[in-house]
Amino acid sequence: MRILVTNDDGIFHPGVEAMVSVLQHFGDVYVVCPDEERSAISHSITLRNPIKAVPTNIFTTGISSWLVNGTPADCVKLGVEVLMKEPPDIVFSGINIGPNLGRDIYYSGTIAGASEAALYGIPAVAVSLASFDKASVNYQQIKALFYQIGEVIIQNKIPSGMLLNVNLPYTSKELCQGVKVVPLDMSVSRYRHVGLNDPNGNIYYWLKDTYQELDELAKGKDFSLLRKNFVTISPIENKAITKRRIDYVSRWFHTFNQKKEDFFHVKH
Repeated sequence: MRILVTNDDGIFHPGVEAMVSVLQHFGDVYVVCPDEERSAISHSITLRNPIKAVPTNIFTTGISSWLVNGTPADCVKLGVEVLMKEPPDIVFSGINIGPNLGRDIYYSGTIAGASEAALYGIPAVAVSLASFDKASVNYQQIKALFYQIGEVIIQNKIPSGMLLNVNLPYTSKELCQGVKVVPLDMSVSRYRHVGLNDPNGNIYYWLKDTYQELDELAKGKDFSLLRKNFVTISPIENKAITKRRIDYVSRWFHTFNQKKEDFFHVKH
């Protein structure tokens, strides 16, 4: 099995090494990651500047890896189209420091890496950790938990065009309460603008992550269950257009199309 690993925290982040050390038990691992942090960059790609993919040997022997001066989506595109001789069988993005929940799917570079793979029809998994202090994380503990989750995912088939958004609680596998496959809680506005005054009295704004302050979370969804030490997994469809929605919007213009002669032709 060919496994491609990417992330948005940069190739030197310890979460990448943790993921690689686990996944190499399941197949041949290839790593294509940004050369520096590209968090919250969403699904952007580099269009107007050249991209370099520099081979590196920072991982164990036998792990082909490249650092890229681009985004997570760039990394997956390069891995699939250029760097790997054959396309990967599955793509893992992470392990991200800090959870990706609810509306984060629209902002996260970690999820974008997995989403880019899903666009190719390649099974994809985004993995994030409910901790923000990368200096103190016990990755040996996290690897033990991720191994069990990753093994189950690899043994099963992710449908084409879908990715799995996995969030790991920062706890041991013994204290983990289990796995919940749950919907995203899109009602939570996690990032809020905070106004600050500069020395000249001008106001500028900074996005504050209020994750630690959130309360009254919806039951049975990703935010609340991760707080209770469950691994949360949310399947995300990558289908931009569905037949049902096409039919729904088409009905808006039924009368418009019936009267197109009146709309588009001036009678003389």
